[in-house]
Amino acid sequence: MLVEYFPIIVSLFAIVFVYFLIQKINKSPVAKDKAINITKAIQEGATAYLKRQYKTVSVIAFILFVVLWIFMGPVMAFGFLIGAVLSGLSGFIGMWASTQTNTRVAEGAKKGLGHALDLAFKGGLVTGLLVVSLGLLAVSGYYLITKDIKALIALGFGASLISVFARVGGGIFTKAADVGADLVGKVEKGIPEDDPRNPAVIADQVGDMVGDCAGMAADIFETYSVTTVATMILGALLYPSSPQFVLLPLFLGAISILTSIIGSFFVKLGKSKSIMGAMYKGLGISVVLSAIGFYPLILKMMAGQEISVMSLYLSTLVGLVIAVGMFVITEYYTSKKYMPVRSIAQASQTGHGTNIIRGLGLGMQSTAFPVLLIAIGTIICFWLAGIYGVALAVMAMLSISGIVVGVDAYGPITDNAGGIAEMAEMPKEIRDITDPLDAVGNTTKAVTKGYAIASAGLAALVLFAAYSQEVSSLMGSTTGVSFVLDNPKVIAGLLIGGLLPYLFASFLMGAVGKTAGAVVEEVRRQFRDIKGLMEGTAKPEYGKSVDIVTKAAIKEMMIPALIPVVAPILVGWILGVEALGGLLIGSIITGLFVGISMTTGGAAWDNAKKYIEEGHHGGKKSFAHQAAVTGDTVGDPYKDTAGPAINPMIKVLNIVALLIVSFLV
Repeated sequence: MLVEYFPIIVSLFAIVFVYFLIQKINKSPVAKDKAINITKAIQEGATAYLKRQYKTVSVIAFILFVVLWIFMGPVMAFGFLIGAVLSGLSGFIGMWASTQTNTRVAEGAKKGLGHALDLAFKGGLVTGLLVVSLGLLAVSGYYLITKDIKALIALGFGASLISVFARVGGGIFTKAADVGADLVGKVEKGIPEDDPRNPAVIADQVGDMVGDCAGMAADIFETYSVTTVATMILGALLYPSSPQFVLLPLFLGAISILTSIIGSFFVKLGKSKSIMGAMYKGLGISVVLSAIGFYPLILKMMAGQEISVMSLYLSTLVGLVIAVGMFVITEYYTSKKYMPVRSIAQASQTGHGTNIIRGLGLGMQSTAFPVLLIAIGTIICFWLAGIYGVALAVMAMLSISGIVVGVDAYGPITDNAGGIAEMAEMPKEIRDITDPLDAVGNTTKAVTKGYAIASAGLAALVLFAAYSQEVSSLMGSTTGVSFVLDNPKVIAGLLIGGLLPYLFASFLMGAVGKTAGAVVEEVRRQFRDIKGLMEGTAKPEYGKSVDIVTKAAIKEMMIPALIPVVAPILVGWILGVEALGGLLIGSIITGLFVGISMTTGGAAWDNAKKYIEEGHHGGKKSFAHQAAVTGDTVGDPYKDTAGPAINPMIKVLNIVALLIVSFLV
């Protein structure tokens, strides 16, 4: 039927809309003089890194493509290839769009806050809409071509594999450069952030592009695609005679792409000149329009099915409420306006140690409300429509990813714009515009990471449900498989699964620390050996720091990125499907807590430093500021490397389990 092509039509429409957005951005003037060279250095560094990363990952992807072709056939192999290529493409386009926009935001600041905000958000929206439209196009297109729902598991695996490499490699790059630049520049030399005298400052700017833009784009593409696939698989397993349950998630995604486009037109400064208010206005309208649009869609598609229309619809509303709730909770814990961040700033007055203690405690505390929200939402959805209701809630939550990623990608664009203005020594009036944009960007990045982790945890639960149903189906069981605690293999799996997020995060924290140490040594060497560097009469060797973090990120990403691929294969092969089920649950539980505590705690440390820099507790160069810089340095790999990388990690574990389950039963 022609109606089956609706998701594809909407995806193509969104891609065309993005093309016109890019054209509009490109009509804006770029910054001139010194800013041109700085912009080119950032673009060249980011492009060179991604090319090296993708070249390395492509070798692994090719090997897996051949293995899938041999053991599972060409349809599965090509599904894997499509997922991998489009995930990588999402990351590359996200980076490219951001590097094209940052210099235009710096120049556009001359026309005022409203114009600069509009440009920065449009640049982020390019990434957001491309991520969801490519994800929906890949899943719906490949399903309609093959009519093989199992092939979509391989597509999800391809997307997950690239995502975990993008998050891990980009996270190591960006935070090693950032930490190295801060430790010498701010702490030892007492120079401002983004000061052109700092030899690591270009590497720091490049890191924003490859970590926050490319990494986030690949991550959300993967989460969106995998959640859609998992919901479709559940629909096929639970209701084999009703194809509507398979197609419904595709149509929900299509509706929300349209509502995200409409909502984006409302991201405008109001009379209050609140930047965050402008963002929330666009998000709020998208959520409300999605809630309105879902009902007639579900009524039309699902009338007369085993589950009532209202139960299915209410499940989608629960998903939207969880999304909004995550925004509110994460902003409370990470915004300078509220007590948690200010309490870290206050603790900084008594030293580095008390700053760290308060930040760690706050990160742990910040897990409570998100986990309770997810728990309550899961119970309600299960009561309404069983595990399929939970899957629909996650799908609804992720369906608004287009505008959510737009809000997230806005952050590194404004961060880079401020950095370009500082390094190019543009007038103070420009920084007076870019600084508040950047300050809001820190909060939007934190808020969207909270959303991403909550959705990843719920998506992994849906994948586990699909795994459990698939095991039951292969065993010919009608009652399902029980993962009970009197089975020692299940307990062993739970313990191993619970261990994996900690082990994974430890590799990433260690990689950032080691690489940042190398950057510190290089920056110190340049300040020591290059005459006139501190006085501003000599130019730093920016390329040396970029080269250090590029090589280290490529090298250090390999072992942690392969952990979630190898672990389920070994546990499933040695201990069986019960232990593998335990591993999946254990990884979801600890992964959710580790991810939330790291990203929220790290963002709170960052904004506590910025709160002090505004003049509180002695302001810049005070004792409290020195302690806050230490906290921010610890928080950097928490919030931008290890924490966000937990998202794809727990989903790769689940998707690999789904992929290999037929060989284990």
